[in-house]
Amino acid sequence: MNVNEFFTWAEERYFSSTPSAKKIRTLLKDEGELIVNDHIALRTFNFKGINVSDFGAFFENLGYVKKDSYEFPAKKVQATHYEKIGFPKVFISELLVEKLSLKSQDIIKKVISEIPKGTKVEELFLQKRLWGITTEDYKLLAKESEYASWVYAWGFEPNHFTVLVNKLKKFDQLEKLNKFLKEKGFILNSSGGEIKGSPEVYLEQSSTMADKSVVEFNDGKLEVPSCYYEFAFRHNKEDGKRFEGFVSSSADKIFESTNELGR
Repeated sequence: MNVNEFFTWAEERYFSSTPSAKKIRTLLKDEGELIVNDHIALRTFNFKGINVSDFGAFFENLGYVKKDSYEFPAKKVQATHYEKIGFPKVFISELLVEKLSLKSQDIIKKVISEIPKGTKVEELFLQKRLWGITTEDYKLLAKESEYASWVYAWGFEPNHFTVLVNKLKKFDQLEKLNKFLKEKGFILNSSGGEIKGSPEVYLEQSSTMADKSVVEFNDGKLEVPSCYYEFAFRHNKEDGKRFEGFVSSSADKIFESTNELGR
């Protein structure tokens, strides 16, 4: 899999599970906008073979360079982002499973044990979720960590894509874009305010709340949060160069776009 093949896969998988993103993309194009994807995000657990370092090595083999790392203590999550000139950034996060309750740890360890030994990262992406799931375990995980329940249900699907607002003409500010989206009936993530960040930290972000999709569990079907669409405006730093990193306090709130309990 080369980098173009990866993004072809990611785009197909993401937009098929996120109808709202597809609709927003069409609405913006109808307004004459050119949509540039700033970054995509992937979620995982911190187990050998599927952790941030393993995913990162896959992208480094595609020509990406490891950049900054981030900590989210309240979410029990850590992340690293990778960059490659001419392509979207990749933000990879992992849940620190050992910080969860023993019951949640056992559920996660069980599903990870179902991944065939020697499975390559590329295969993890292409084969969707590689384990069986139950509604009972999903709900138990969700009570403790909605990040955990999301990965449990969706595996290594792309979590979100991001519109680079800097490249929009009519909606060249997040306030304008957010107003347009709300007028069209989309629900935005209001945790920490609709716009997270500020010019002072060189990054402003907003996002929709995740769509809901019916997932097949071993013991039936359940409608759960899937993926969301993010929007980012990047400011220039003092040296005149655009800030290309992320802000932990803002990303912490963006994570909540897939929350069920916060709706």
